[in-house]
Amino acid sequence: MLEVHQFPCLSDNYGFLLHDPASGETACIDTPDADACLREAKAKGWRITQIWNTHWHPDHAGGNAAIKAATGCTVIAPAVDAPRIAAIDRTVRQDDMVMLGAFAAHVIDVGGHTLGHIAYHLPEAGIVFVGDSLFALGCGRMFEGTPPQFWASLSRLKALPADTLVYCAHEYTASNARFALHADPDNAALGAYAKDIARRRAEDLPTVPTRLDRELATNPFLRADDPALQARWGGGDAVATFAALRAAKDGF
Repeated sequence: MLEVHQFPCLSDNYGFLLHDPASGETACIDTPDADACLREAKAKGWRITQIWNTHWHPDHAGGNAAIKAATGCTVIAPAVDAPRIAAIDRTVRQDDMVMLGAFAAHVIDVGGHTLGHIAYHLPEAGIVFVGDSLFALGCGRMFEGTPPQFWASLSRLKALPADTLVYCAHEYTASNARFALHADPDNAALGAYAKDIARRRAEDLPTVPTRLDRELATNPFLRADDPALQARWGGGDAVATFAALRAAKDGF
């Protein structure tokens, strides 16, 4: 099966190397820190053969050129964000597939944080790399998209198998938990999750990856279609509730 090597870099990013032992191929999921990505690959004895970018932000695509120069890897990036991403060999969009050895990654449009943000879902491995579109107990700040677009994006992620492991790109969970408890204070599952998060961070342990089923039960941004949350936050539909939650989080 595929191996995921996760490592912290920059101030609060995670880097991910996805390795297929059968083919020897390794994909670098985003390039937050080229030196760290190359160093971690070397330590594992892996050669980076591909880069899979999720969106254009420099802490996700800024290391493309340096890693490509060092390894000769192929750079795959979202079509809409492509004008602002360096060293691209192939652009992809919703319903395209990329291959790592015999494993297929399905491209999902998760625009909202940026207009062209994408995720990579590997159903055989039960994992999805979501960049900054979805976080444990949160979602990305809506820099470029609209509430209808972002809610449609999150709905595509909500539809994945419930046991999918979600690899998000930042360690924001403790901060997200504080807002989630404010947004949904009567959620018992959320209260238990927040305690687990506090314990893990106190021990300097990562909260990533997270399981989709846990997020579906506790993440307020994925629950904007829940009647109780809609009643609390106003708006008669999921889009309006999502917009209210996102605006509240921006000022929290």
